[in-house]
Amino acid sequence: MSYINNSTYLFDLLVREELISEEQKEMLARKGSHQRQLLLRERRKKSGSTRRVREPDLVEVIVSLHLEIPGDKHHPLTEEMIMRTVAGDHDLPFKKLDPLELDLEVVTRTIPKNYAVKHLMIPFALKNGVHEIAMYDPVKLEVLEEIERANKITIKPYISTRTDISRMLAEFFGFQSSISAAEVHLAKPLVDLGNLEQYVKINRAGEITSSDHHITAAVDHFFTYAFDQRASDIHIEPKREKSLIRLRIDGVLHTIYTLPMAVHSAIVSRLKTLARMNIAERRRPQDGRIKVDHEDQEAEIRVSTVPVAFGEKVVMRILDSAVMFQDVETLGFSARDLEIYRGFMKSPHGIVLVTGPTGSGKSTTLYSTLKQISTSENNVTTVEDPIEMIHEEFNQIAVQNQIDVTFSTILRNILRQDPDIIMIGEIRDLDTAVNAIQAALTGHLVFSTLHTNDAVSSISRLTDLGTQPFLIGSTLLGAMAQRLVRTICPDCRQPVKVDAGLLRNFGFPVEGEGKIELQAGKGCRQCRQTGFLGRSGVFEIFPVSDAINRMICQGESEAEIREQAIKEGMTTLKEDAWRKVKKGITTYEEAARVTG
Repeated sequence: MSYINNSTYLFDLLVREELISEEQKEMLARKGSHQRQLLLRERRKKSGSTRRVREPDLVEVIVSLHLEIPGDKHHPLTEEMIMRTVAGDHDLPFKKLDPLELDLEVVTRTIPKNYAVKHLMIPFALKNGVHEIAMYDPVKLEVLEEIERANKITIKPYISTRTDISRMLAEFFGFQSSISAAEVHLAKPLVDLGNLEQYVKINRAGEITSSDHHITAAVDHFFTYAFDQRASDIHIEPKREKSLIRLRIDGVLHTIYTLPMAVHSAIVSRLKTLARMNIAERRRPQDGRIKVDHEDQEAEIRVSTVPVAFGEKVVMRILDSAVMFQDVETLGFSARDLEIYRGFMKSPHGIVLVTGPTGSGKSTTLYSTLKQISTSENNVTTVEDPIEMIHEEFNQIAVQNQIDVTFSTILRNILRQDPDIIMIGEIRDLDTAVNAIQAALTGHLVFSTLHTNDAVSSISRLTDLGTQPFLIGSTLLGAMAQRLVRTICPDCRQPVKVDAGLLRNFGFPVEGEGKIELQAGKGCRQCRQTGFLGRSGVFEIFPVSDAINRMICQGESEAEIREQAIKEGMTTLKEDAWRKVKKGITTYEEAARVTG
């Protein structure tokens, strides 16, 4: 009999392990059958089909009741807790399935799909000739023994949750079947030098295209996968004999799939079709965008293609409105910096510059700022290259260099549109800088970005472009430099001792000798053994005071201006990063990495 449907076994086990109380056990015995019927009706209603719907098992029934663990009201009993307990009772290891760790070939080639789905088991790794397989119910150990005898292999069993196993089976077998079917139709010689020496094959009628349902399904699979993994970018990279799909998660790239080279062009064509690009043009870079609906939330995907040695490489930036439009208070400002930045936001006119390298969060900061200060009483106009996230409260203008619609040409005409707040995607040249200053002088609040290493360097950058110092001093409210640091995973954080001298070598303002207790992530399934989960901003806010205004107008050096700003209380990037290290938000290594 199934262990996960045996109420006597499961209830007694959970009581013994103090995951439920005797009172909760009695309640489950009374209400379990009724709750199962409620779940079944919900499933039938949701499916909208007359087909037979799978009846919920006992674990699902228990989890659906959201029981509080005795003595711990903050942590309800979860499926993972129950299955870890079942695994321990059978002396089996528990496996938290991480899709980034699973090998597509191992998952789809070890056990037939129907067999894996029927018995709820998934092969996830092959190590030293041993197949590691996760199953849901320990009673299936007998099935694993049959597989060992039939295939003459060695199996190491694990226990996992139904949710994880079902999702992985659907994702991996669905993706693999789509790719395999597409590969059959697109079979061609392995060596194709793409943009170096294009292999030409004349297609016959009926051959696969970018709209083929196999390719469509494959593209849908890795879009869903990227959203589920909180990815910020998707890379599709052609190699000599294969194509790689990589996701950037918390700033780090992970290889997800290795695909046959035969399907690469069809996948790229599908993406270019969705992004309204010219699918016939493969020699020139192209840009486009896709709007998708994921779990009732809209997200924009910015698509870029570029020809490389073995074909076209595609990079897609995922722009999630929940990420792009945040409360300014949640971005990571210290109390002092937040107060200064709020002062910038409330100013009736002037220029505010946000600086930092690509991927430092400048767009998120600016969009969040505009969202917070946008009201029905003001006119917010943006000039962007390209428009990253559409927002109906803003009047957004896209730069189109091919028809001479540039930052500078738009700014010359934008003042006739009666704006109150203007956001310029980037100040790149003197003409744009002059027009931005002109807008600020005529009573407008202007936000823009600039590529400099720190906030004070924005003065030198504007001067290098040819801007007059007195114009900078009279219009610049302030500048802000920012970086993104990975934050320590809350599930595996632990104290670590670090030598004070080592921290000083990294440039952190540490006094005294000996060891200092900080925080670091040990690495767990939740964070994929990285020790980090999510990111936070590190900031350097440089307000232009009267004293600094005079120094700018007098042509004082960048070093002298920085010294004056620090005297007035400016916190440097390094100091703000160290503050977040001391608070246990990030590690000293991560802080040193992003601040140099």
